[in-house]
Amino acid sequence: MKANELSKRLQVVADFVPANARLADIGSDHAYLPVALMLQDRIQYAVAGEVVAGPYESAKRQTTSNGLEERIDVRLADGLEAIRPSDEINVVTICGMGGVLIRDILQKGKERNRLSGKERLILQPNVGEKHLRIWLMQEGYQILNETILEENKKIYEVIVAEKRTEAFTYTSQELLFGPILMREKNSVFLKKWRRQLEKHQSVLNDLTQSSREVTDKIHEFQQEAEWIKEVLADGSTEIYRTL
Repeated sequence: MKANELSKRLQVVADFVPANARLADIGSDHAYLPVALMLQDRIQYAVAGEVVAGPYESAKRQTTSNGLEERIDVRLADGLEAIRPSDEINVVTICGMGGVLIRDILQKGKERNRLSGKERLILQPNVGEKHLRIWLMQEGYQILNETILEENKKIYEVIVAEKRTEAFTYTSQELLFGPILMREKNSVFLKKWRRQLEKHQSVLNDLTQSSREVTDKIHEFQQEAEWIKEVLADGSTEIYRTL
């Protein structure tokens, strides 16, 4: 793969980065995203943050081999600690982690004044999207766009959010499925939630046979299973109407 090319998943993330952005890519790994965007002249400046020494060294080699060490700062730091006020970052990308971990990185960054609230957040959680959406809503971030895609037999979601001053809220169903994704109901969305329904039903079977007091958990999974059935039924109807 060429340095200015990206995987399908990262290309979706890249497409949401505004032109001339000042980007902080947290958990940057090999710095593929900032390097590709810089080689395409899409961004002005980037910070590639890594907390693990191995990926940090890989990111440094990637930027140096492409002659970008003056335009992309690779920093060994924990989460948003990689960002400095002088960077004037206006876009933060966090990809390839669990939704709970991304949430915790954002919360810690907010508490330590590394997140101003003026940044566009482009987030790609591997799991736990609901927990991330709950944090975004509670912190006043509106979801502007969402994409769901499949690559190498894995399904990924990308969430784009920006902070708003006006009040808004999402329903429990929107937090689970994604407010935009549940309206679009594309084939990948339906595939994901068919799989998830099977998992929910399996967990419910295990919980009902458990000797522990798990009434609240059973109710939660029963409610979500009903929502999944409803959204799948609606999605099947929409697909049928377009045939």
